[in-house]
Amino acid sequence: MKTLLNILFLLTFSISFGQNSFVKDSVIAFQKQINSEYADAKESPLLEKDLKKFKSLDFYPANENFFVLAKFVRTPDEKPFEMPTTTTRKPVYVKYGEAHFSIDGKSFKLNIYQSQDLKKIEKYKNSLFLPFTDLTSGAESYGGGRYVDLEIPEGELIPIDFNTAYNPYCAYNHKYSCPIPPQENDLAIEIKAGVKKFKK
Repeated sequence: MKTLLNILFLLTFSISFGQNSFVKDSVIAFQKQINSEYADAKESPLLEKDLKKFKSLDFYPANENFFVLAKFVRTPDEKPFEMPTTTTRKPVYVKYGEAHFSIDGKSFKLNIYQSQDLKKIEKYKNSLFLPFTDLTSGAESYGGGRYVDLEIPEGELIPIDFNTAYNPYCAYNHKYSCPIPPQENDLAIEIKAGVKKFKK
């Protein structure tokens, strides 16, 4: 079950804070929750030596500019595929749709995926997965990209709050198997929001 958790870490929490406008308190609550999880020896992906000195993850300041209401385009005819990971594990996903949005006057598109395993679980049947890289990857943020957890929208818009972007467990511990963001989800912009690179 750990591999599922590292794919969609804090899924239930992040979805519970889903809204159609930026709320700074929700970002602060997200940061407190993820810090609480990482400080818990039973839940934390941190190595024992890192857990002993852990106080907080490093976050970008909450920034309204990185909350977007994207146009959601459903792609119902996509075929399931095996998404590469940091190990030999090949979880099956399907491209569920596309998010079209703009930041600082520039237009972007990201593919949104659905885990074919998680959708069979009642709790996660409406869960969507957004892995991405950007111009901060490998510098200020984790080189392997970051994730945002989403939920199937009811209409033609989907809220994406990059302030809740988090690192895969592999950023902290190589024993985990983490999906690698597809090349088409590489953003030509610095997403200065969410969790930064872990400083050991």
